[in-house]
Amino acid sequence: MALDLSGRTALVTGSTQGIGLAIAVGLASAGARVGVNGRSNRSVARAMEAIRRDVPDADLIAVPADVTTDDGVARALGVLPAVDVLVNNLGIFGAQPALEIDDDEWRRYFEVNVLTAIRLTRAYLPGMIGEGWGRVQYIASDSAVVIPAEMIHYGVSKTALLAVSRGFAKEAAGTGVTVNSIIAGPTHTGGVEDFVYQLVDKDLPWEDAQKQFMKDHRPQSLLQRLIEPEEIANMVTYLASPLASATTGAAVRVDGGYVDSILP
Repeated sequence: MALDLSGRTALVTGSTQGIGLAIAVGLASAGARVGVNGRSNRSVARAMEAIRRDVPDADLIAVPADVTTDDGVARALGVLPAVDVLVNNLGIFGAQPALEIDDDEWRRYFEVNVLTAIRLTRAYLPGMIGEGWGRVQYIASDSAVVIPAEMIHYGVSKTALLAVSRGFAKEAAGTGVTVNSIIAGPTHTGGVEDFVYQLVDKDLPWEDAQKQFMKDHRPQSLLQRLIEPEEIANMVTYLASPLASATTGAAVRVDGGYVDSILP
């Protein structure tokens, strides 16, 4: 299959590392002009260098902005007033005992993981509808369906994204714009390595730590390993392409079989 996004412009929030960076590489490889977003000029410049190592002719635009704020969204819109593909990837996570999560922390997870995506969708979706073509995606998580005991605030925020995605898909019904969420399974990123070491022996070598984490905390994974960011990016790139024109309002799984369900 040829995933051709030539002539399309994409914005990937939180794309200076991890899954977001892999998504930026995937979209650039398919020919899209990609807005690389992070909170600082330095992190964005470093990410753009990394993308160009994989895609030398990548068409990139720097979008340094804290999109968790109204000012940051305004700054992003100043650089990219319209996009064809919006990937709401930015998010925070961390382990914390359920009864120790206070109101401020609950609000912080909602603000960053949910309201940021809503704010950007509200900003860009009308333009896509006006053009009769567009793609909005939300990077959710298996934690949206299988709420982890060690971070229920994160899980609840990702559950909310599934509802947000379905709701905006209905808003865009019949317009040529698709809206979907990605249920990403346990994925190997720098942040996840730190998270793993919060839960297993810090003296274990990484491969042993990963195996121990999957055995103790994610035993239902059918892959029995962490997913690589590029594997998430492959699905995002496909859903951004014209080939996925009939997929909308969906929660598409790239979870390694983690969610024990025969339905998507």
